[in-house]
Amino acid sequence: MHLKTLHIVEFDKVKAQLASHVSSSLGKEKVEALKPSSCFEEVVRWQEETDEAATVLRLRGHVPLGGIFDVRPQTKRARIGGVLSPHELLDVASTMRAARQLKKFVEGTEAELTYMMAYAEQIVPLIELEQHIYRCIDEGGEILDGASDRLRSLRQQLRAIEGRVRDKLESIIRSSSAQKTLSDAIITIRNDRYVIPVKQEYRHTYGGIVHDQSSSGATLFIEPQSVVELNNELQQLRMKEKQEVERILSELSAFVGELATTIMENVEVLAQLDFLFAKAKYAKAIKATKPTMNERGYIRLIQARHPLISPDQVVPNDIELGSDYTTMVITGPNTGGKTVTLKTIGLFTIMAQAGLHVPALDGSQLAVFRSVYADIGDEQSIEQSLSTFSSHMVNIVDILKQVDEHSLVLFDELGAGTDPQEGAALAIAILDEVHNLGARVVATTHYPELKAYGYNRRGVMNASVEFDIETLSPTYKLLIGIPGRSNALDISRRLGLDEHIIARARTYISAESNEVENMIASLEQSKKRAEEEWEKAERLRHEAEQLRNELERQWNELNEQRDRLLEKAKEQAEEIVKKAMKTADEVIQHLRDMQKQQAAVLKEHELIHARKKLEEAIPQLNTKKKKTVQKLNHPLHPGDEVKVIHLNQKGQLIEKVSDKEWIVQIGILKMKVHEENLQYVSSPTPIETKPIATIKGRDHYVPLELDLRGERYEDALLRVEKYIDDAVLAGYPRVSIIHGKGTGALRKGVQQYLQNHRSVKSIRFGEATEGGTGVTIVELK
Repeated sequence: MHLKTLHIVEFDKVKAQLASHVSSSLGKEKVEALKPSSCFEEVVRWQEETDEAATVLRLRGHVPLGGIFDVRPQTKRARIGGVLSPHELLDVASTMRAARQLKKFVEGTEAELTYMMAYAEQIVPLIELEQHIYRCIDEGGEILDGASDRLRSLRQQLRAIEGRVRDKLESIIRSSSAQKTLSDAIITIRNDRYVIPVKQEYRHTYGGIVHDQSSSGATLFIEPQSVVELNNELQQLRMKEKQEVERILSELSAFVGELATTIMENVEVLAQLDFLFAKAKYAKAIKATKPTMNERGYIRLIQARHPLISPDQVVPNDIELGSDYTTMVITGPNTGGKTVTLKTIGLFTIMAQAGLHVPALDGSQLAVFRSVYADIGDEQSIEQSLSTFSSHMVNIVDILKQVDEHSLVLFDELGAGTDPQEGAALAIAILDEVHNLGARVVATTHYPELKAYGYNRRGVMNASVEFDIETLSPTYKLLIGIPGRSNALDISRRLGLDEHIIARARTYISAESNEVENMIASLEQSKKRAEEEWEKAERLRHEAEQLRNELERQWNELNEQRDRLLEKAKEQAEEIVKKAMKTADEVIQHLRDMQKQQAAVLKEHELIHARKKLEEAIPQLNTKKKKTVQKLNHPLHPGDEVKVIHLNQKGQLIEKVSDKEWIVQIGILKMKVHEENLQYVSSPTPIETKPIATIKGRDHYVPLELDLRGERYEDALLRVEKYIDDAVLAGYPRVSIIHGKGTGALRKGVQQYLQNHRSVKSIRFGEATEGGTGVTIVELK
C-alpha cells in the first residue's frame, strides 16, 4: 500500500484517534506500526479479532489493562546478568500480574472467542516471580525488611544504634549550656552521620569531627566525640545493609533473567491484546461495525460517516461500487462534498484492510485491494516549478504505470487546471484507460462533458452531491445515478440578479444543455420521491412482520395450550376408566362370593344394589356446551367491519375474490378468509364532522416493543406512559421496553415508574435471547 495514499486519505489522523484508546506504550507501538494488508485471509482474521475484542467489551463493559509496562529492555539486561533497580523489578511484577489477570478475564468471558482465547492460552502465569518481587519490594520501591532474615537483623541493629545516638545527642541539646553553645537545638545529618549545629566560638566544647559549616561560617556542624564510635558502627551496618540489598536485587534480577523468554512472550501477547482492545474501543467511540470483506472488488457502504468529521455535522451516505458498474463519476459544482465522498471511500477501504471497523451500518461490504491510488487535493509543486495541472499529471502517469484489476483508483477534479475542452477530453481518455484495465474507479469532475460519459459507457455510473437551492448550500447527500447539474442561474436568482439578465443568459445556453439540466432536475425529484416511498414501504413492512410474528406466536401458544389440555384430559379419562374398571371388578367378585355362599340363589334387591354400583362406576363426563358464534343473517359488502372468528381479530372487508372468500384487512395485514370464519359487525358510517380527538382501542396497531435508546430521561418516561396506555387498550398481555444498558439511570427510572403503574402486573429483565438487562419485559393486567 502506497504511503502517499495513506497520507492523502488521512489514515495517520485515524491512527492518532486510535492511539488515544491504548492502555500502554506497547499498544501505542502497535498502532504506530499499523499498516493495511493486501492479503485477504489476513484482513479477514484482523476483522474477526477486532470483532471478538468488541464482543468482550460489550459483554464485560471494561477490560483490565492497567499496570502494563514495556519491560523488554529490563528483561534483556537481566538475561545477560544485569541487576535491575527496585522500580524496574516492580514494573516486571506489575506486567506479569496484569498478564495473569487478563488471561483469567478473557477465559472467563462467556462467548465464542476463537482468537482471543488463543492469545490468552499463550500467556504463562509467573505467580512465583510476581509474589517473590512483591514480598521483597514495597509499592514505593523500598526493599522490605522481610526480604531476608539478614536484612531484618541488620535493620533492627541499625534502629537500635540510631536510637542510642539520638538519645546522646538529645541529652546534649537539652543541657543547660546548649542554649549558649548551639546555634539551634536540633539534630541533623551530614555525610550520613548525626551532627549538631555548634557556634564557631565554641567549636572545642564538644570535641569530635567537623563535617560542614554554614554559608556564613558562624555555625559548624560537629559530630561530638561521644557519638563518633556509634556513628562509625552505624556506617558499618549501613554498608552491610547496602550489600544485602544489592544481593537481594541481584537474586531477583537473576530470577527475571531465567524467565526472560516467557516474560518476553507474555509482553508480546499483552501488546497484541492492548492493540485489539484499542481497536474495539475506537469502534465503539465512532459507532463502527464489522464490514463483510470480499475479493470481488465490491463496495457497499450503508449510511457511511467520515470518522474525522464531527458526529453532529457529518452526513451519512449510501455508496455502492463494483457490481453493475465499476466506475463512478461524481459531477457537480465545487464545495459540494465530492472530495469528502472520495476520501470516505478510500479511507474506509484502508481502515478495513488494517483490521479496523468502519463507521457504517451493519451489512456494509468492502473489498480487499492489492493497491489503492489517490490523486486528491492541490498538487502544485513550487520546488519543482510545476503547475497544479502538471503535478496532477505526474501523479496520474505514475498511477497508470502500476494500476491493474486489483486496484482502487480515486481521482479528484480529473483534468482540471487546463483548457476545459482539452481537460474534459483528457479526463475521458484517462477514465477509459483505467476502466478498461478492470480497476475500481471513483472520479470527481465539474466538466459537463463527463455527464454524457456516464450514460454512454457500460459499467460507468453518474453520481452527484445534492444542492439545496433554497438555502444556497450543499446537503452533502450523495445521489447515485443522477449527474450533478449547474445551479449558477438558480443561485443568481436567489441572490437577487435581475430576471431579464437571467433570461438573456438562458438564451446563450444550448437547447441540448437545457434539456439535460431539466432531465437531471426531474431525476433528482423522482429519486427523492422514490426514497421517501421506499422508507414508507420499509416501515410498513416492518410493522407487518411484527404483526405476523405476534400472530404466529399467539397461534403457537394456542396450539401448545390445546395440546396440554388434550394430554391432561387423556390422563383424567384414563384415571376415570381405571377407577370404573376397578369398581366393576369389585361388584363381579362380590356377586361371585354371594353365589358361592347362597348356592346360586340371589335375591332381587341384591341384584338391584349391584346394578346400581355398576351404573355409578360409569364415567360421568363433565362437558360444557361449546359456545357457538351466531352469525348474523346479514349480507356482506366491501367496507363492512367483520370479526375473523378463528383469529379473534376485527378487520375490514376489502373485496370479494370468490363465491365464499373475501380479502380482509386486519391492521396493516391483508389476508384471504372464507365466509364461514367471518362474523358481521357493522357497516361503515360516513363521518360528518372531523373529530377533535381520536381514542385508539383494540383495533389500533401498537408495536410489541418500545425502543428508548438515546432518549432523555424525562422524554423517555412520557413515551413509556403513553405506550403502556396504548398497549392496555390493545389488549396485549405483555410488552417489551428497550432501554439499553448504558449507565443504568434510564433503566432504573423506567422500572421504578412501571412498578407503580396501575396497569402493570409485574416486570422482569429479558432473557439472554430477549436482550438481557437491556430490555424490561412488562406483564400487563
